[in-house]
Amino acid sequence: MMISNGIEDEEKWLAEGIAGIQHNAFYLHRALDSNNLREALKYSAQLLSELRTSRLSPHKYYELYMRAFDELRRLEMFFKEEDRHGCPVVDLYELVQHAGNVLPRLYLLCTVGSVYIKSKEAPAKDVLKDLVEMCRAVQHPIRGLFLRSYLAQVSRDKLPDIGSEYASEGDSVTDAVEFVLQNFIEMNKLWVRMQNQGPLSEKEKLEKERSELRDLVGKNLHVLSQIEGVDLEIYRDTVLPRVLEQIVNCKDELAQYYLMDCIIQVFPDEYHLQTLETLLGACPQLQPTVDLKTVLSQLMERLSNYASLNPELLPEFLQVEAFSKLSNAIGKVIEAQVGMPIVGAITLYVSLLSFTLRVHPDRLDYVDQVLGACVKKLYGKPKLEDSKATKQVVALLSAPLDRYDDIVTALTLSNYPRVMDHLDAGTNKVMAMVIIRSIMKNRTCVSTSDKVEVLFELIKGLIKDLEGISTDELDEEDFIEEQNSVACLMHMLHNDDPEEMIKIICTVWKYIKTGGPKRLSFTVAPLVFSALKLVRRLQGQDGDVGGEEVPATPKKIFQLLNQIIESLSLVPSPELALRLYLQCAEAANDCDLEPMAYEFFTQAFVLYEEEVADSKAQVTAIHLIIGTLQRMNVFGVENRDTLTHKATGYSAKLLKKPDQCRAVYACSHLFWVDDQDGIKDGERVLLCLKRSLRIANAAQQMTNVTRGSSGPVTLFVEILNKYLYFFEKGNPQITASVIQGLIELIKTEMQSDTSTANPVSDAFFTSTLRYIQFQKQKGGATGEKYDAIKLRHVDASVDM
Repeated sequence: MMISNGIEDEEKWLAEGIAGIQHNAFYLHRALDSNNLREALKYSAQLLSELRTSRLSPHKYYELYMRAFDELRRLEMFFKEEDRHGCPVVDLYELVQHAGNVLPRLYLLCTVGSVYIKSKEAPAKDVLKDLVEMCRAVQHPIRGLFLRSYLAQVSRDKLPDIGSEYASEGDSVTDAVEFVLQNFIEMNKLWVRMQNQGPLSEKEKLEKERSELRDLVGKNLHVLSQIEGVDLEIYRDTVLPRVLEQIVNCKDELAQYYLMDCIIQVFPDEYHLQTLETLLGACPQLQPTVDLKTVLSQLMERLSNYASLNPELLPEFLQVEAFSKLSNAIGKVIEAQVGMPIVGAITLYVSLLSFTLRVHPDRLDYVDQVLGACVKKLYGKPKLEDSKATKQVVALLSAPLDRYDDIVTALTLSNYPRVMDHLDAGTNKVMAMVIIRSIMKNRTCVSTSDKVEVLFELIKGLIKDLEGISTDELDEEDFIEEQNSVACLMHMLHNDDPEEMIKIICTVWKYIKTGGPKRLSFTVAPLVFSALKLVRRLQGQDGDVGGEEVPATPKKIFQLLNQIIESLSLVPSPELALRLYLQCAEAANDCDLEPMAYEFFTQAFVLYEEEVADSKAQVTAIHLIIGTLQRMNVFGVENRDTLTHKATGYSAKLLKKPDQCRAVYACSHLFWVDDQDGIKDGERVLLCLKRSLRIANAAQQMTNVTRGSSGPVTLFVEILNKYLYFFEKGNPQITASVIQGLIELIKTEMQSDTSTANPVSDAFFTSTLRYIQFQKQKGGATGEKYDAIKLRHVDASVDM
């Protein structure tokens, strides 16, 4: 209620003040129209007396001031026209000083003073000096600020500047600078004094009111920056030291922050660069509560933009040692402001790093120095838990990645991983993902084992459990995404030198084997394929070369691969391990390393026997084994016989008869390899096909017993197609009569009372018969071979 009453009272006082101005303005206008100087001065003084109030807030006082300001503009125009009032401007200047109250007197004096300077009857510097001194008579903060603001307003276009019409003989730019500086200093004192006006209970309200008036003070600095004659020398020797002295001495947090910001914003970047030491020297002397991180960040941002827009000036940054001065200043500020939160310090280092990366991108020592300073600040402190501080550290670490588009550059920074060590486990992983995405986006190749070591230290949060977090606590989708990212990363580690590449593989293995069972199923496979890629490059080297001199031989790599794949037993992931063993066996075959290939097959069979229990997995596994073994040409007779015997034996022991049948007829390809030196054992091919036929027959009978019908003839048709394949390949054991008999068997099965109609198997059989007919019609050797197969009573059914 009291607040409400206060606002109503203030509105009432403002209305009364405006009414008083309007009342006196009416008589003032009448006096001006009649060219009555005495009446004009009388009513203008009464009008200006309304500004003597102390009851209005700055916001409301400004409304009142603007009403009076409009009338003063009209009065100034009247003063300029001497023929209207008949009083010389010199006499007028003396006359207005007889006004009864000091505030109206000084407003009138400033107005006449503006006309006096314009008349050029007196040197501008003398009039300005007189005015700025006389304004000291008003020491009330709000009234004094608006009075001096009016003085600055009416005089800004009449300063004795270079090229100005008001610069008379003996005047210099220094006079203009001195006037503006003196007015600025007095205004700042008044502004700072406002904090002591009113009770402590209204301190927050007073600070808000003070903040509303800050532009009145800052406008002086803007005027200084616009004076043409203020060159670098004057700025360095006069303007900046005087302004900084006032800022430091006022010991007011609001004033110090605002005015430092003003200096940075209004004066040219070139001046800042050349006076860095002076400007930065004032920072540690400011109040501990001043938000210097924002001030310094803005300064570095401006200098960075200046360097970007003017690349030819970059040597100047080195010449003035801009980086060293900024770095030292930041260190002193952090030291001086003991209570500065950790986020503030890190924010300063982020700004300094951004400046360094934009101005000195080639100076990695500067970048590392910034990171080192951050490490020093974080030393001895627990892991960061403040989300804002953590966000700033991530920004600090991300900046080099964004600037260089190359993680390899960041890997040369010794302090980079030391900064990451201060992140909590969750943020460490986020940063690790940022690093991996940067590598993948820019297709960066990490080419030495040392750099891989540093890289994996950086991303260790993804490749092993960090303190306080286990894999059981992780979100499953996030975990899979992270591990897939690590897997992708492994394909970006490459070196054309085999010796260095094997070192890289060993380094990666050293890290990922500590990742625990859950991670190995993601990380082992890409590492194996990376090693196999190296094996292919080394293909043809003597596998028995030993010793440390030539470590990168296929044989040594295969020995390492054996260890890597064995680790999957911890997962366990037998299906993946089996596939990888078969991949290694195929690579060993291409390198002509029979013992290694045999060992990998042995491991695959052991896994099949002991670990692969699911029937579907067994079917997939046995077909992989058969397919890989069929492509092998390194084995001698004895080893091949052993392996093929195992494969056919396991095929016949699958749980389901159809699976048995298909695996057994697939084994027929192990005895007939269609290349120059391939095995061509027609009898054993026929044995496999006959065995598969018996199993298919048994499957039909079993179906008949359990379901009352024999089921489709799909298996028979598949076997028929195998017969036709080997028949075409020239297997002497596969004759037309054998195929003829199989066709008749299928027809009989299809026509039996117990058979179940199946459109798919029927269409399959029909297509097979069409194929036979097509081959017969080809003519030549193929047609002659197929002529022996008689398709009795099927012509109509297959539309031949």
